[in-house]
Amino acid sequence: MGQAAAAVDAFFREYFALDPVHATDVGEHSHDDRWPALGEPGRLARVAFADRWTRELDGLSGETLTVGDRVDRDVLLGQVAAMRFGDSELREEAWSPLSWIEFIGSGLFLLLAREFAPLDARLTSVAARLEGLPAVFDAARETLGGVPGRPVSRLHTEAAIEQLPGVTSLIDDALAQGAADAGSGGASASVMPRLRAAASLAREAVEAFEAHLRDVVLPASEGDGRLGADLYGAKLAHNLRDPAMTPAAVLARAEREYSAVRAEMVRLARDLWPSWRPSEPMPDDDQAIVRGVLDAVVAEHPTGDGLVDACREELARINAFCASTGLIGVPDEPLRISWTPEFLRAFGGASLWTPGPLDRHLAADFFITPVPDDWTAEQGESWLREMNDRQIRVLTIHEAVPGHYLQGVHGNRCPSLARGVFWSGVFAEGWACYVTQVMIDAGYGADDPALALVHWKFYLRAAINAILDVRVHVDGIGEDEAVELMVEGGFQEDAEARNKYRRARLTSTQLSTYFVGSIGFWDLELTARRRAAATAGDPDGSAAVPDPPLVGGFGSTPGFTYRDHLEACIAHGAPPLPLLRELVLERGT
Repeated sequence: MGQAAAAVDAFFREYFALDPVHATDVGEHSHDDRWPALGEPGRLARVAFADRWTRELDGLSGETLTVGDRVDRDVLLGQVAAMRFGDSELREEAWSPLSWIEFIGSGLFLLLAREFAPLDARLTSVAARLEGLPAVFDAARETLGGVPGRPVSRLHTEAAIEQLPGVTSLIDDALAQGAADAGSGGASASVMPRLRAAASLAREAVEAFEAHLRDVVLPASEGDGRLGADLYGAKLAHNLRDPAMTPAAVLARAEREYSAVRAEMVRLARDLWPSWRPSEPMPDDDQAIVRGVLDAVVAEHPTGDGLVDACREELARINAFCASTGLIGVPDEPLRISWTPEFLRAFGGASLWTPGPLDRHLAADFFITPVPDDWTAEQGESWLREMNDRQIRVLTIHEAVPGHYLQGVHGNRCPSLARGVFWSGVFAEGWACYVTQVMIDAGYGADDPALALVHWKFYLRAAINAILDVRVHVDGIGEDEAVELMVEGGFQEDAEARNKYRRARLTSTQLSTYFVGSIGFWDLELTARRRAAATAGDPDGSAAVPDPPLVGGFGSTPGFTYRDHLEACIAHGAPPLPLLRELVLERGT
């Protein structure tokens, strides 16, 4: 074993013991019965780990390192730097009760949802984690007091109270799975007495923590989770890991793309108006033209109960298209499409949970969030108009094929554990946005011109997400201005826009990843096409492949094959995009 491989192996042995929940997520199950050290002892242990491994990894250098070795080292260095920032500066666990609910929910859900071991073995680990839940809540009580200059966020506290019943639902689910297995003569019968006792203890702990949040934390909370310019800029740097993408740079490029995409939507809407508004004269106002066509298009949507089935049907059509065109290979690893677990519904929309690199044989989960039960009929209709028939087509590309699911399958085939465990959200979200346009360019839905309009609306939303992310946390814009940007600027529905404004305040830097990642992939494709054209005879490639006015739409380029390029991009795990450029353009491994 070489120096770099030995260091990576030692790093992960220690890291998995330090963070058992993340270990479960990626498929290392030696610590499934534990929670990590929490509170101040846990924080100090993580800081010490980050400091020590920064020194160790900085020592890995020299000509003996391959391109892949250097990338893995840099991925780990970026990760420990982000860990240290989180535990020394961001300190989210001190001011966001929601972060505790998400952490607890993940620690239980992963054991129940992923069939990596027989049920009785997984329920034994669930029982152990339930037994440890009172101590987790004790650590949360001790930690949730804010930090200097950053009080506990009221918004995050309210969201935590809303989502806490999701933890109880997971406890109930564990009992139901165990009882059903035991009732059919399964091996879970032996663990049921312990599981029932642990569940009772855990339910009491959940109830007590809910009372603590309502009676103690919420009345004293005052922050709203906005990071401010300095902290946001620092977190963005750790998330994007691209020195060129400062908040100002992200905002400037997103605003340029915003204008270009809106202009394209106006052009398309003018062409579509006679088909979708045949009995009405076309307005003089561009905004009214786009909104008028979209209002007709989004009226075609599934029922609330039919969202999951609609995605399943669309996936079959997408797979057939990819197979017939040879655009990209479609894997046969299992994919399940179902409703979002309750503890994850705070952010709405859809998501894709990919099995970790050490559990790569398991099914991925494509989750769709249902219309909330407590919404009015008007709110529900607004949500379904946003999740209209054509948006379902775009969403299924984004989340499943060739988006997150396909990228996750290829990522798990990559031998690099560093890039599998610490995958880049910028890579993942950027890829999913990027390949949606690739599919449209390849002719998917060419018989449905309205699909292109809805797709551009979806891409416009990515640019607006980045604008919103920066402006909420740096400029502190309020709800009215944010909703106007999304509804008037992005042609979104009111319910979706208000939910997104809430999400922008509950998260930070994540909403920028879609746009920043997407343009990173387009910039890489532009470079790859120009190299191919230069090899084919164009001295610098720029004449054959000029800068496009909008992302995509390149047409054919001598020497460039989409399948080869796409599969090269996702063959290296999911590293930060500057490192991906190095791997793809230098043919690293």
